[in-house]
Amino acid sequence: MHKSFFIFSALILLLIFSSCRVDFDYAQSNGSLEFSKDTVFLDTIFSHIGSSTYTLKVYNRTTNDISIPSIVLKSGGNSKYRLNVDGEAGQEFKDIPLFAKDSLYIFIETTFDIGDSDAMEFLYTDAIQFDKENHLQEVQLVTLIKDAIFYFPKKSVNGQRETIILDVSETGKEIIVEGFELNADQLLFTKDKPYVIYGYASVPEGKTLNIDKGSRVHFHKNSGVLIKKDASIHINGKLSQDKELLENEVIFEGNRLEPSYSDIPGQWGSIWISKGSINNKIEYLTIKNATVGILVQGDNTVEETTLTIKNSQIYNSENINLWAKTAVLRSENLVLGSAGNISLYCNQGGDYSFIHATIANYWKYGFRSNAALQIDNSAFIDGNSYDLARADFKNCIIYGSNPIELNLSKDPDKAFNFNFENCLIKFTNDTEDSLYNFNDASLYKNTLLNLDPIFVSPTKNNFMIKENSSAIGAGNPDAAHLVPLDILGTDRTKNPAIGAYEVFYTE
Repeated sequence: MHKSFFIFSALILLLIFSSCRVDFDYAQSNGSLEFSKDTVFLDTIFSHIGSSTYTLKVYNRTTNDISIPSIVLKSGGNSKYRLNVDGEAGQEFKDIPLFAKDSLYIFIETTFDIGDSDAMEFLYTDAIQFDKENHLQEVQLVTLIKDAIFYFPKKSVNGQRETIILDVSETGKEIIVEGFELNADQLLFTKDKPYVIYGYASVPEGKTLNIDKGSRVHFHKNSGVLIKKDASIHINGKLSQDKELLENEVIFEGNRLEPSYSDIPGQWGSIWISKGSINNKIEYLTIKNATVGILVQGDNTVEETTLTIKNSQIYNSENINLWAKTAVLRSENLVLGSAGNISLYCNQGGDYSFIHATIANYWKYGFRSNAALQIDNSAFIDGNSYDLARADFKNCIIYGSNPIELNLSKDPDKAFNFNFENCLIKFTNDTEDSLYNFNDASLYKNTLLNLDPIFVSPTKNNFMIKENSSAIGAGNPDAAHLVPLDILGTDRTKNPAIGAYEVFYTE
């Protein structure tokens, strides 16, 4: 008993003293450090906007506990890089212990102001230096800084940011967000520099926001564009020749440029088209990583077209890609990819026409309860019903990873007119609901039911079709003649495919 207690006590004391090591002597580093990388690329950031945090791991592969005499930035106090070594922030560190066969983490960030430079892009470099003179070791730091035009709400003298009324909820409550009204000099976006928007940029009543081909617009968290009553937005993208650069296309996305943010949903808010806004036109626009890509609010009293959208893509929205409420909407060559809830929502009635659309939801970030396409003629909050004057789909794909990708919800007290012609639809459910009678030629004509369109890479929102796709040659030529070129500019007037893409992919 006493012997066991003595051994146990000795072990405890040994652990205590070995962990404290208060009297341990460290050998000096001799240039034998190893690193997880010889160059840390902090990817691309905008001027004034801080980078993500990047990691460098430093290894002591030797059998000796060592002390690193100094870890510093080569540019010293003038460096725009920031370091954190073993939990301590700064730009210069001395006598950093590193045990044998152990490692330490260095975290790196940067913020850079291009200032008055004429350069659109600036490659900023520095280095982390370990020790000096004969034992000097370096790890390079590289960041590409982009200049941009910044629009944001003003601050009052008490530090409060400017706000605007985004909308009035169905319960009558004003939705107030940080935002500002674009002035006359800000109503033309060009491709000369990217735009970075903080808060909601509001287009004034009676004005039009024009966005030239090749423009790049980036939004901060909870930011977007509000098109007010009697205002409009015209996005004038064109077909690009370079499929990688997309030099003529307009792109809306978040303001984090690092590759790790390239497909994170919900990075910004929405393009919000208010009631009473008409004559909105969009061509060759890509919207990605929003909360709601486009929200279009129509008005039963207005017969003019709310939105015409052509040759455009919306995908990876946290909630809905395209949400049209009582709107008048015309679409050609539209791709609506993955979304956390619904790809296309035709809500509270309206008047809709879609020719050669690909509506395909392969959401990969969790459970998705709704179909890729949902159509209804009622409001769930106030219970009001609205006429669905028309919802026509010609040569369209409605597909995705759920068993049912078409959801129709009808209030019998109001009109509910819809028609699918030469469409490929996924609906793997036996039901006696007449809304889903795919043999009813007045509702469904030449339907391809539950045939896989065989997309190139649907989880990556690449909805080009492969050479053995059922969509090839299955389109209605009459509808194809209304939209003779596909989204990539390929002629489809002979033996057209269903969906936005005519060309197919050969592995």
